[in-house]
Amino acid sequence: MEQSSKDFTPSISDEELFFLEGPHSRWEELLFIFGALKEFIYGFRKMHFVGPCVTIFGSARFSESHPFYITARQLGHEIVKLGFAVITGGGPGLMEAANRGAKEAGGRSVGCNIVLPKEQKPNKYLDRWVTINYFFIRKILLTKYSYAFVVMPGGYGTLDEFFEAITMIQTGKISKFPIVLMGKEYHKYLMEHIDNMIKEKTISPQDAELFLFTDSIEEAIGHINKFAIAGFGLKKKKKMRPFGILGERR
Repeated sequence: MEQSSKDFTPSISDEELFFLEGPHSRWEELLFIFGALKEFIYGFRKMHFVGPCVTIFGSARFSESHPFYITARQLGHEIVKLGFAVITGGGPGLMEAANRGAKEAGGRSVGCNIVLPKEQKPNKYLDRWVTINYFFIRKILLTKYSYAFVVMPGGYGTLDEFFEAITMIQTGKISKFPIVLMGKEYHKYLMEHIDNMIKEKTISPQDAELFLFTDSIEEAIGHINKFAIAGFGLKKKKKMRPFGILGERR
């Protein structure tokens, strides 16, 4: 049985609540900035040597028997065969499935976890993970170390990550890289809305070409292979070496 939304209680830390209340003293806001900086550095150090990654987004709420879980697991398996590490939000559901597929295929499985009271804790298929307090830092890390995104069925958070990625490409803030939206039946009304935005001229027809919409794992892998590996010339990239003196490791 799938879990319902009533099983999950949204939460925000006291520190975030305080910060978002509005202006505070300069000292208090400076402390918040230092805390965020510390978390950025922590994330950078943990993620720096995980290798080129493909990020897979998806709901935490699908069980192991669900077809979407099976698809995400197969995707994780196939992506590491291309030479990528698989990175997810690190939690259960489709994130776990993708990490599981990567690990079972002998590839590297990475998680960028978020601190929540329920729903989110590191799954057991991670080789390495970082636990982050702030959503905005987590989103930056998932983007910074990824050469492609695969968006599985999910909720508000998954769609937030999907639309942020295509907005950054649309506006030229990041290089165009492959984004795959999986699940034609699940996302059919989303695609109808995108078609309506084109009709109303709030986006251009070309903006609907910033991602691949498919149900096919083979098509998704081919898209990533063509536009990530060839597009970024990943096979030619020099591997970076960690510095022990900084506490770095592969």
